[in-house]
Amino acid sequence: MKKDEFNILNSFYNGSVGRINCSSDLDVKKSLQKQEVFNYLIQAGLIAKNGSKITATGLEALEPYRVNNAVILAAGASTRFIPLSLEQPKGLFEVKGEKLIERQIQQLQDAGIKNITIVLGYKKEMFYYLEDKYGVNFIINESFNIKNNIESLYLAKEKLRNTYICVSDSYFVENPFNQYEYQTFNAGISIKKKTNEMYVDTDENGKIIMMEKNRNSGKVLFGHSFWNEDFSNAFIKLMEADRTVGKYNRSFWEWMVKDNLNNLPSFYFKEYEEGNIYEFDYFEDLRRFDSQYQGHTHSEIIRNIKLIFRCDEEDIVNFRNVSEGMTNTSFIFEINGVDYIYRHPGDGTDSIISRKNEKNSLIKAKEIGIDPTYIYADINEGWKISVFISEFREPDYNSFKDSKKIISVLRKLHGSGIKVDYGMDPWKDSLKIEKLLRKKAPECFEKNEKLKRKIELLYKKTVGDGVEKCFCHGDTYKPNWMIKPDGNVILIDWEYSGYSDPGIDVGYYIVDAMYDFDEAERFIKEYLQDSYTEKRYYHFWAYTAIIAYYWYVWALYRESCGAVMGDALINWRDMAEKYADHILDCEGE
Repeated sequence: MKKDEFNILNSFYNGSVGRINCSSDLDVKKSLQKQEVFNYLIQAGLIAKNGSKITATGLEALEPYRVNNAVILAAGASTRFIPLSLEQPKGLFEVKGEKLIERQIQQLQDAGIKNITIVLGYKKEMFYYLEDKYGVNFIINESFNIKNNIESLYLAKEKLRNTYICVSDSYFVENPFNQYEYQTFNAGISIKKKTNEMYVDTDENGKIIMMEKNRNSGKVLFGHSFWNEDFSNAFIKLMEADRTVGKYNRSFWEWMVKDNLNNLPSFYFKEYEEGNIYEFDYFEDLRRFDSQYQGHTHSEIIRNIKLIFRCDEEDIVNFRNVSEGMTNTSFIFEINGVDYIYRHPGDGTDSIISRKNEKNSLIKAKEIGIDPTYIYADINEGWKISVFISEFREPDYNSFKDSKKIISVLRKLHGSGIKVDYGMDPWKDSLKIEKLLRKKAPECFEKNEKLKRKIELLYKKTVGDGVEKCFCHGDTYKPNWMIKPDGNVILIDWEYSGYSDPGIDVGYYIVDAMYDFDEAERFIKEYLQDSYTEKRYYHFWAYTAIIAYYWYVWALYRESCGAVMGDALINWRDMAEKYADHILDCEGE
């Protein structure tokens, strides 16, 4: 069957089942103007002689083009949609009175697509009600935070036949789905502006011959896709071949198509008129589309900001994502031309961090001029607002000049005379975290017992050696230091602060820098200066291993809560081993 014939016949089918408010692509609209094709379908017996309806023969002719099912990709965390995505997945946002994913499910079902599978990951539990409400199926992507949607498609490979591939955050003004589809395609529009989407070139038949990012105008892939069985099978083979290589682990599936256009069955561009398909990449996009988001988002995060600044929601603008930290997630926002940063607590952090203590430390750090950025911290929910510092650099671990700047701040902090009734004890705290880990997996810690005994021995050697506790930061790794253009240094993020051993702050800077022994020696001696003794020197040396071990155990716990620690976990373990072995070997133990 030719494409024009299919388009007209499918339109007659939609009319026969009473489908209204369904969207037609531009090719369909052109086909419907071709009287000669319409006449042919009547002569062939596919449309009734009076031109009123599709015949049984026509329905039979459409059958090879039947859509089997749909897969909706909804696993991602949508980090660009800060701050709303911190509270719920984007697919569950309510737009013009309907949740995005529910509207899409209903549109698929109205088109006759009853077999719908949703691939979940981020906050997956929030979607579970859809099973009872709509009869959908679920696939869980546990790797959603380290891989991209190509992993979701691989997990759904058994579902890929004549299949719609959708994303949960698309909004279709009119229903674009059909019971029958002619060929493999990706929907899209033609625009005259630069976007973050994938642009394509097509031949005279609409076949995609090139895909490219970062153009200023052209045809853009936008919305849903349909794959016929031949295309699905070919794509599955490409995904399986990549499993051992992992080239596309962090890619959207479009990139695999882009790189394999010549190795895949034909992939077409189905063009719609602008204004029917929407995707909301950023919160400001949604605000422009749905006026309710100007004044009342129902977001607790936005409400928090409103209360602190005594402003209206529309005054809070220009949201920007900040790379996720090891403990929390943060984003930048603007009010009256001033940038601020909002810290959203990570899952599981309430078990290991006292927000009450953190707030007290923030106030004291501001009083002594080490962290002037603090505005407000909530001790119950763990969120925090600070002034955003735009112009600064992190310290260069290879610069001893920078090391001296850091040491100067540490000496000021440790010599401040501030006393509080809380603080870290990295050895004892690691034992507490270990207990939390063993509750999840009793055997998980066996491989660490040898290292644990070494750290315990070092810790016992430092107890009562004369190095007194003081007010400490507790988390002195590079991202918490800001060196401003004028040379002033700011130390931020006081979650692990308190009345603690100064070896924590000195040792962790060494650990994060992954200094060799000579570099560590130089750093410690610069810190000690006139207070240097062999015993005090040994104390700080030992604490380099002790604090590395603490952060290693902490990282194990955070990973058990779903966080991705990456190389940091391995680095902390290696530094704990390296320094513990070096110290004990020097002692002959």
